[in-house]
Amino acid sequence: MPTGALARLHAALDGHGYLPPFVGSQALRDTETGVRIDFLIAGQFPGDGRPKPVVFPDPSTASVVIDGIRFLALETLVELKLASGMTHAGRIKDLADVQELMRVLRLDAAVADRLDAYVRPKYLELWRAIESTRDVGPSRPADVS
Repeated sequence: MPTGALARLHAALDGHGYLPPFVGSQALRDTETGVRIDFLIAGQFPGDGRPKPVVFPDPSTASVVIDGIRFLALETLVELKLASGMTHAGRIKDLADVQELMRVLRLDAAVADRLDAYVRPKYLELWRAIESTRDVGPSRPADVS
C-alpha cells in the first residue's frame, strides 16, 4: 500500500469507528472491539525499519491465489519474518513463527535456495535446529531416586 493510499484510507475511516492508537501511527484501532489493524507499506523494511535487501513487497506480485483467496507467497512470508526477527529484538517471535512453519509444513533445507541471500543463513540455522530435535522424544524429568 503506497503511503499516500494509507493517508487516504485513514481519512476515509475517520469517524467510522477506527482511530490511530497514537498520533502519527500507521495502524488503526477498531473502537468497538479494540482490535489493532496494522498496515504494511510496500517498499518499507521489516523489523527495525532500516534499509536491508528484504522489503515489504507489492502484494500483487508477492501473492498466490488458493481457492479464490489471495495469500502472501510462503517464501515471501518466511523472508519477511526472518528479516524482522533478525533485526528487531522485540520481533523474536517472528523467528519462532518460521520454525513453526518448518515443523508444520515440513519445510526442507532447499527452501533456503528460494530465499533472499540476506536471510538464507538464518533460515538454515533454524532449520538445522529443528532437524536436530526431530528424532528426540519428549523430555522427561530426571530420576532422582
